[in-house]
Amino acid sequence: MAHSKDFYATLGVSEKATADEIKKAYRRLAKQHHPDANKGDARSAERFKEISEAYNVLGDAKKRQQYDEMRRLGAFGDFVRRPGGGATGGFRGAGARPGARPGAGTPPKFEDFDVGGFGGLGDLFSSMFGGGSQQRKATEPEKGQSIETTLEIPFRVAAAGGKVPVELEVNEECSACSGSGAAKGAKVSSCPECGGRGSISFGQGGFAVNRPCPMCIGKGTVASEKCATCAGQGEKRDRKKVVITVPPGTDSDAKIRLKGQGGRGVRGGPAGDLVITFKVLPDKDYQRDGLDVIVHKAVNIAEATLGSKVSVMTLDEKRVTIAIPPGTPSCKRFRVRGQGIEKDGKRGDLLVEVRVNPPTELSHVARRAFEEFAERAGLKY
Repeated sequence: MAHSKDFYATLGVSEKATADEIKKAYRRLAKQHHPDANKGDARSAERFKEISEAYNVLGDAKKRQQYDEMRRLGAFGDFVRRPGGGATGGFRGAGARPGARPGAGTPPKFEDFDVGGFGGLGDLFSSMFGGGSQQRKATEPEKGQSIETTLEIPFRVAAAGGKVPVELEVNEECSACSGSGAAKGAKVSSCPECGGRGSISFGQGGFAVNRPCPMCIGKGTVASEKCATCAGQGEKRDRKKVVITVPPGTDSDAKIRLKGQGGRGVRGGPAGDLVITFKVLPDKDYQRDGLDVIVHKAVNIAEATLGSKVSVMTLDEKRVTIAIPPGTPSCKRFRVRGQGIEKDGKRGDLLVEVRVNPPTELSHVARRAFEEFAERAGLKY
């Protein structure tokens, strides 16, 4: 099973792809190859694992940076073996003869290599691919699926705070088989593919790294008869309702993490987390400028010219009255202190922006009166 893989090629994106482009590519491919949509298709199951493996690295900014640096330095092709003044150009096994072809002899261990200032490659590969001595056993409890989602919220809820119900799709442990993937009364035995470890090794430029076993899906066991509820997957897609508390003063792209609100844990493990990214919807009346709130108020030409008093509604649904002095131009702003957004003990103001609306239709008498006014005031029209 030794073969070299390019995670960018796996997701079908360039190595200069943005985080958003990588996420979109992963979601599209994961939906296409998800086991739920391709029941009994071993090839799609294998492809799904590869896609998940690639996104596990490229979807994490720190892991991606390490991966890119190792690619640049030839970690998936040529290596420089530093301890003991080893060879350059290709990797050579610890027991290889001088001049032997690259890859001959005993494959080197991760910890024997050092690239730049990154230290032992074993630590890097273990952190990126889940391999090494810290690998979790298939029988140990696992934390449930952590979910990331974007939640659209109304402007006024974002400003004042509130509660918003949301329904999510999560992968959760199958309740019928308790995550084993086995039908009731079925014989459960150690997976012949991985020997019960739940993971198998594959070659990455000559280096062995671990990944979940595609036969047992990381469980380490296989059943003589699959659970009918989850088709042997040990988990199923479920819908979960959660009420989200929106903090006052929330702005677009703000994030919150809700511990234990993700998918249920596996084999008694803790529940995953729910990460919410807020997107604030525009409001027909209000706009935000930091902690200040802008509201537009239409006045007619007489009110703007002669002066008047106008009233507006605050975010708290209180009506306030402000004085418009004579000769007020359009787009002039008036500040109402303490009626903006409150956050972290501070509160902004309400900015009332006047919009002068001239009449669109005039009677003959009204037009003549305007003409006389313009002539006496020396205004050109």
